[in-house]
Amino acid sequence: MENKNNELKNEILKVGRRLYQQGLAVAKSGNISAKTESKKIFITAGGTYLGNLTSADIVEVALDKGEYSGEKPPSSELPLHTLVYKNFPVKVVVHCHAPLINGYFAVADSLKALSFETKFYLGKVPVVEQDTPTVTKPEKVIEALKTNNIVVLKNHGVVAISDTFNEAMALIESLEEAVRTAAVARLFDKSILDDLDKALSERISPQSASYPMFSPRHIEKIVELVNNDNFISEKGEELDLTVTLAIKLKGENKAYRFNFKKGKIVELDHSADAPFVISADKDIWKEVFLGKIDPFVAVTQGKMQLDGNLGMLSRWYVPFSRLFELFKQVDFI
Repeated sequence: MENKNNELKNEILKVGRRLYQQGLAVAKSGNISAKTESKKIFITAGGTYLGNLTSADIVEVALDKGEYSGEKPPSSELPLHTLVYKNFPVKVVVHCHAPLINGYFAVADSLKALSFETKFYLGKVPVVEQDTPTVTKPEKVIEALKTNNIVVLKNHGVVAISDTFNEAMALIESLEEAVRTAAVARLFDKSILDDLDKALSERISPQSASYPMFSPRHIEKIVELVNNDNFISEKGEELDLTVTLAIKLKGENKAYRFNFKKGKIVELDHSADAPFVISADKDIWKEVFLGKIDPFVAVTQGKMQLDGNLGMLSRWYVPFSRLFELFKQVDFI
């Protein structure tokens, strides 16, 4: 146990240096934590320099009572870190004040994604209003983290959660790079809209009737919309969208298998026997059908499970993104 705890502390030290070296944390800003195997967390102490951390700067805190040992107090963001671990089965939390992210979201309320990689791995990044230097309403951040593993705290910074530090850092680095790309594109003073942007900006007439979520009529109405959508039809033909894909409620036998042929769903049945099967809990599917979670992003962040090769499925990213947009046009109860 002691060896594992020492390894975990060393990981925190490395992440602190990584944040500092990349300019994502300066001076005494930012905090890092990790969950141990004994219902405790390690978190950086308040007022520490992440780029120059030592083992003495890492505080052990009991997750249930918030009690800590040692001379240095934990970061003032301890309540946020604690609440994350109580609400999500993750192992690490990274909070930093990335300068480009802060600058961009100080003047914008949403991310202008200019690359497919940004759309694929980040999706719609939630932005939470922040009025103080320390997060005083962590429950709002928790709600936002239910839709994405990375959340922007407006005028304050960014929070990323994951099972590993590499994955959490990848989210922060990807968002910082996406903002940098948007800034560079702005220098050219051009309007950049790809097929996906055009597809998602087209008006879709909402359906009036409501159906029980994941019921046959709910899924059938989605199929009707897909098969009558010109964009999916055109892209399905162009990209040869011919594949069998199943969606499933985790822990239940209820599944729907879609047989696509050049963008059209030619058959719908209840088998989960398919080369690609996407499954998730009911609460996650609800967010997907509401349009709050992008399934591609949810798979890469572990909120949804994919049985099958994500790289192969991503070749149809554009028409499938349109399909997911159609999901929220069918009301459900």
